[in-house]
Amino acid sequence: MPRRPRIHLPGVPIHLVQRGHNREACFFSDEDYLAYREWLGDALKKTGCALHAYVLMTNHVHLLLTSPSAAAVSQLVMSLGRRYVQYVNKTYRRTGTLWDSRYKSSLVHADDYLLLCQRYIELNPVRAAMTDDPAHYRWSSYRANGLGQADALLTPHDLYLALDGDPASRQAVYRFLFRSELDQAALTDIRLALDQGQPLGKGRFIDQVENMLGRRCEVRPRGRPRKIKAPSELKGQQQALPI
Repeated sequence: MPRRPRIHLPGVPIHLVQRGHNREACFFSDEDYLAYREWLGDALKKTGCALHAYVLMTNHVHLLLTSPSAAAVSQLVMSLGRRYVQYVNKTYRRTGTLWDSRYKSSLVHADDYLLLCQRYIELNPVRAAMTDDPAHYRWSSYRANGLGQADALLTPHDLYLALDGDPASRQAVYRFLFRSELDQAALTDIRLALDQGQPLGKGRFIDQVENMLGRRCEVRPRGRPRKIKAPSELKGQQQALPI
């Protein structure tokens, strides 16, 4: 059965995952994470992609970014992957592949799913039982998005910035989103879209993507995401809770 072509569109956020070959480890020490981060930064500058959220897990990586061209995402993954594999093979005196042959990706309808995707990505260490608080995990974007820690890799998306004009208040609102777990419908939608390489969104967004591509997107995520309340509502509620 032929592989489905990846769907990349300029200006539309994309969630991508790259896994270690046979789900084996791709990071072995703190130095490995630091090296990957450095080359990720280089690749972002080279391709002009804007990174909104990420997590580096032991055997896979999640990135949420927006690219200036359809080709930029593949260029970023290839450039970064090549440099990191060479580094790992040299450092650990190994040969052969490190990553699965194909990364998985899914376009994201920003209005409905961008912040859900950010939460999905940054909660990976919690779901993997590596920590009970995303703030305790060093290799993700949560400390920047939720706590204001400087991270040169990140370019905040407009929807994140719209949570509040004041950075400290914005981070408090963002942390409030993490008070509740992602519901099963949202998890299913995100995973299915990644698995099938199809856009993550609802009717009008899917129609727009199909019109831009000139073909039908065969698999559509099921269900509807839980509605995220307006920033003003979230601000009012989070004041009553310890942050």
